[in-house]
Formats: sequence, C-alpha cells, structure tokens
Amino acid sequence: MNLIGEHTDHSDGFVLPVLIPQETRVELEPRRDRVVRVTSANVEAGTWHEHELGSEEPTGTWTDHVRGVTRILAREGLLDRGFVARVSSDVPLGAGLASSAALAVALLRAIRQAFALDLDDVALARVAQRAEREMAGANVGIMDQMAASVGALGEALFLDCRSLAYQRVPLPDAMELVVVDSGVVHRHGSGGYNERRAQCEEAARLLGVAALRDVTAADLPRIGSLREPLARRARHVVSENERVLEAVHALRAGDVPGLGELLDASHRSLRDDFEVSTEEVDLLVGLVREQEAVHGARITGGGFGGSIVAVADAGEGHHAAALAVAEYEQRTGLDAKVLLPPHVLEALAGNDPL
Repeated sequence: MNLIGEHTDHSDGFVLPVLIPQETRVELEPRRDRVVRVTSANVEAGTWHEHELGSEEPTGTWTDHVRGVTRILAREGLLDRGFVARVSSDVPLGAGLASSAALAVALLRAIRQAFALDLDDVALARVAQRAEREMAGANVGIMDQMAASVGALGEALFLDCRSLAYQRVPLPDAMELVVVDSGVVHRHGSGGYNERRAQCEEAARLLGVAALRDVTAADLPRIGSLREPLARRARHVVSENERVLEAVHALRAGDVPGLGELLDASHRSLRDDFEVSTEEVDLLVGLVREQEAVHGARITGGGFGGSIVAVADAGEGHHAAALAVAEYEQRTGLDAKVLLPPHVLEALAGNDPL
C-alpha cells in the first residue's frame, strides 16, 4: 500500500509504500516437462489453467501474471522445466493494493527456491514488473514489485524509482495507518492508467527531460506553459515528488499532523490535476477525514477506484474508519471494507495479524 508518492514511479520519481499484513502464498512443485499448471483458491477455485513454456500468450485472465513470469524466465534461460502451482491470497483483488505484484513476487520466490535460481530481490522485482507490462498490458512502474520484494512490516520503504536505491523508515508509534477498500474495483490494465503514463512521458518530452523526475518546483512556470491536460499531469508528479521527501522528514520527526497534511494535499492533486479519483472515493476520503482522530487521507494505488489510506492517532484508527464506512455504505450502497487496522477482538482471536 502506497503511503504517498502516487504516479511518480513511472516518471523515475520517489515513492513511500508500506506493507500491509495480507499475503499471497504460492505452493509449487517442479515437473519434468515444460508444462505449467496453476490454480487459484480465490478466482475460479478448482479450475486448473495450463500452458507450455515458450508458448505464452495473453488470455485476459489472472493467469497472464503467471504467463508473463514464465515467458521472461524461459526466454532468458532461467527456467527450462514446468511446474504445478497453487495460489491463495487474502490481498483484496481490484482494491489498488498491488494484488498483481504480490502474486508475481510470491510466484517468483517459489520458483527461485524450487529451481535454485540466482535471482536477488531487486532482480526479482524487475522480472515481476516486466511480466505485468509484457503480458498483462499495464505499463506499470516498479514500486509495487519492489515493496513486495524488499519491504518490511512496520516500516515505510523510501524508494528512488530511478536508481532503485532505498531506505527503510520506521513508522512512528503515535501513528496508526487506516486502509479502506472503497468497493469500487480498480484495474491496472485499464486505459486510464496507461493514458496517464503516456501523458507524463509526452510532458517530459516537451520539457526536454528524460522523465518528470528531472523537473522541480522551480520549473512550474515552464510546466504551466504546456497544453492541458499535460500541464496538470506534470504539476501533480512534480509536487508529489516534493511531498514524498517531506513525508520522509515527517515520519522521522514523528510529525503525524504534518504527514496528514501531505496526504490531504496528495489527494487534492490526484483528484484535480491527475484526475484518477472517483466521486465515491472522494466521498470516502471526506468521511474518513471528518473523524477527529484522523489527520489526513487520500486515494492510494493506480486510481479509478480502489482503496484509500489515512493516518490516525494510535489506537483510534479502526473506530474512526468504521464510523466513516457506515455512513459511506448508507449513502452509496457499496460494500466497503476496513483492511487496516484490524478490529481488536478479531486480532486477539487470531483472525487478523496485529
């Protein structure tokens, strides 16, 4: 889940994701031939899908994430035998919480172990990213895959998406993260995501830079001269990069209200300049933000639905989110879910990790 730094990774910028406790698991057994058979406990449970190494083609199903991984590994001579794999996950699908990256990284970890591949965690993330680009049709950045591969619970991952250098930043004890699935399904492979990336690339070309990472707040007058919507797209990326750097300082200083202000500003930018929010998500952000214990909230993930993230006072997050969700569901008829923090009783019963 990305705390802040949205739609900056595909412009070589800065991001600040955190891990959530939900997991994707892959059980894998090597085969002697080149056949790959996979099934999922979450999608079409009990249905097996099959393909042969080297003959992978897109199908428009969840198995494209598997096919993308095996095609790249086979093409690069890293995998010459098939396998049988079972996938299970409690990462919500279509919630903007990197379920596809979780699948690819979990699968690659299983393959790495089963076939003794010489593939470090960063290289693994790169393969996962390429798989989603080449087979699933989403021109994604590297953030989700890096977070799933090298991130740690209880910390934010401050990542430079150009160099892939990263630092782990502990989350303050006084802060509690709130994550709510809006019930509006998000899909990375949809046209809106790829269109935004293409607009950022065009803006960078017109500004004469390799990527919008190379433009700073001092260049805002030049950005303003671009045609719309390129000016607004570029303004979001530039301002969001600045917010990530400020958020790192806020975390290290334990400045929860200051971090909350940055989340609020990020949502306004994503809503107005990058135009990836929805009416329902805006409503949910507003309702969560109205809660006394909440210091800031925004949409998280690729946009066009999905989840929101908020920062609240420690121990107050679930209650605040539950109040907001009750009103949200009444007004929209949608089924929203509080994913983080878990309810205390559920956590004590062992049904959710603390």
